Amino acid sequence: MNNKLIAPSILAADFGNLQRDVEMVNNSEADWFHIDIMDGVFVPNISFGMPVLKAISKHAKKTIDVHLMIVDPDRYIKTFAELGSDVLTVHYEACTHLHRTLQAIKAEGMQAGVALNPHTNINVLEDTINDIDLVCLMSVNPGFGGQSFIENTYNKVKQLKELITKKGANTKIEIDGGVTNKNAKALVEAGADVLVAGSYVFKSDNQPETIRGLKAIANS
Repeated sequence: MNNKLIAPSILAADFGNLQRDVEMVNNSEADWFHIDIMDGVFVPNISFGMPVLKAISKHAKKTIDVHLMIVDPDRYIKTFAELGSDVLTVHYEACTHLHRTLQAIKAEGMQAGVALNPHTNINVLEDTINDIDLVCLMSVNPGFGGQSFIENTYNKVKQLKELITKKGANTKIEIDGGVTNKNAKALVEAGADVLVAGSYVFKSDNQPETIRGLKAIANS
């Protein structure tokens, strides 16, 4: 599968012009909308909740990739399905019964994702990788925007790719945090399938052009 996906992170969008930014993503070469839900408990920040996701879903014409940085995500799985999430990613660190959580996400018709914090070893997914559609590797510490990329991420991507291959799984690898045109190629070469880009896209002067450039690099 050579088509590498670009997922602009809506957390970096202009909330005063959210519909405009959603339409920009719709009309760009981006593949997914990446939406971070933070509760102020699992991570120090609070982002948007259900009403904003509902508003985004109403206008979004592409895959909605929801990243839950919250404690006890099981409480909301059904709600996020109803709000139009296509991919629902929970943090390994927030799930006591990961396998059950993954089954619950799939039972609602969504793809199931698992995110790992920078300090979490990919070995923890050894037993569940065949049940996971997407692994989101945090390449910055979650909850703080605009941080610099953690270099060890390349090794983690390679290790994860080895695990996926060894187990014969079809899991996609997503990278979230500090992705730019400077590291996109190396990430894809290491095994990444989906690149999340926030500030890099939304703080650029020509957002569709930035997305097109990133997509071209990732698929070159």
